[in-house]
Amino acid sequence: MANVPTIFDETPFSVFDPFDVFSGIRFPDPSTAVFGKHADRLMKTDVRETDKGYTLLMDLPGFKKDEISAELKDGYLTVSAKKDEKHEDKKEGRLIRSERSTGSCSRTFYVGEGVKQGDCSASFADGILTINVPKVAAQKPEHKMIAIQ
Repeated sequence: MANVPTIFDETPFSVFDPFDVFSGIRFPDPSTAVFGKHADRLMKTDVRETDKGYTLLMDLPGFKKDEISAELKDGYLTVSAKKDEKHEDKKEGRLIRSERSTGSCSRTFYVGEGVKQGDCSASFADGILTINVPKVAAQKPEHKMIAIQ
């Protein structure tokens, strides 16, 4: 097989969606509207359990610390990243392809209603967001018996 340049895609054959080959119909995927067909590779997360809690390691390449936020509300931890910059290329030459996008993405994890914001910690270095969430004992529902007379 001859070497085919792959400057415009990952492989020379990835212009074909497997579904397209059989039907000729392509359905838009709303999750890839901002970041293209590689949106599924954003915010990849590993969750590790320790004796004291959980550690989330989230890949956020290309984002800066001030473009990332984490919110804890009603037992849900939501991590959002927003890229809102204009790319002005003042170099000579004609731009023939631009893969840098602006937009936002987010992921939500249920961590429990007993988790408080002050108990969590987060850091961001080398494109990896690390969030530590403590373990909170699950509250057992109260069973109150009603006396039948």
